[in-house]
Amino acid sequence: MEFETWQLLVLPFFFALGWLAARVDIRQVVKESRSIPNSYFRGLNYLLNEQPDRAIEAFLEVARLDPDTLELHFALGALFRRRGELDRAIRIHQNLVDRSDLKQEQRLKALYELGQDFLKAGLLDRAEDIFKKLETGVHILDALRHQLEIYVLEKDWEAAIAVAGRLERLGNPSQHADTAHYYCELAMNAMLRKDADLARRYLDAAVRIDHKSVRASQLLGDLAAQAGDDAAAIEHWRRIEQQDTTYLPVVAERLLKAHQRLGRADDGIDLIQGYLARQPSADLFHILFNTVAELRGWPAAERLAAEALKQHPGLRVLDDYLQARTAGSDNDLAIRMAQDMVHRQVSRMANYQCGHCGFKARQFFWQCPACATWEGIPPERKENE
Repeated sequence: MEFETWQLLVLPFFFALGWLAARVDIRQVVKESRSIPNSYFRGLNYLLNEQPDRAIEAFLEVARLDPDTLELHFALGALFRRRGELDRAIRIHQNLVDRSDLKQEQRLKALYELGQDFLKAGLLDRAEDIFKKLETGVHILDALRHQLEIYVLEKDWEAAIAVAGRLERLGNPSQHADTAHYYCELAMNAMLRKDADLARRYLDAAVRIDHKSVRASQLLGDLAAQAGDDAAAIEHWRRIEQQDTTYLPVVAERLLKAHQRLGRADDGIDLIQGYLARQPSADLFHILFNTVAELRGWPAAERLAAEALKQHPGLRVLDDYLQARTAGSDNDLAIRMAQDMVHRQVSRMANYQCGHCGFKARQFFWQCPACATWEGIPPERKENE
């Protein structure tokens, strides 16, 4: 292939253009790096050297020197909130809210972050005021969710019901199960005031919104029992068989007592034994065991526990069996010591435990006291180390 003379002249020309472009780029990079405060690089260096506290102070200096670093302000505020330094988070976000040069979108974001700061700090009234201001903007769903969280914390159940309804109308996942609990809380308050009619209306509303509400069935049974209608109470409690059989231990003792009051104790015992045949449960068996011991005596309770121990061996069933063996008899010291050791071990290990946060409790709660999740605690105690 032959080269023309003019082609040789073009090569140096393009080389010169490339050299000039590189010089421009280098100068631009140098200019931009000089405009960045040294504090920024110090902060990066502290982060690389795993010195987060000193890095934060360096970035705060950057934020003070350059008010336009909005994202840095937001990042620092969120970081302080996660670290529990809520006063610093509030100060950063409040300063952003007070600035007059922010765009509306930026101001709303700062306001939302400030609301979260107040909520985590336990300043519920101030957080509620902020989230109400955000009900019509881009943060509406998050603002309503936080309002719902506040109303549950404050036990303002009517407000919680209203907000849950708004969330559902806006396309948020169904709130029916939680809303049924809000109605149940209102019903319990009415029952404490001896207002049975109002309690029944709340419970009927709970059933309408969630026909699988075990708690509503339990409370409807309690209302009927308080009114002296044990047959109706049994009907309500037995509905739990179709709703969720894992909750039968919650109402088993109620069922047995109601059958006793009606003179049908054997029917109640047969009913619980039927439940156990379909779904073994140490808690349900313990309730049945105590009833059999009370009504039929310890020998009958011992036979019941021995059979259960063969079919479903477990430490808690063993505890019941040993209790029956030692009750009212002169067994040797070794058996009594064994029963005592097993009982203490069961008492130490058996707890209700939240499936969401791991909170452990000696008694059953419909709402976890730690993470506030409804029905997060299964109604069957676990044997934990």
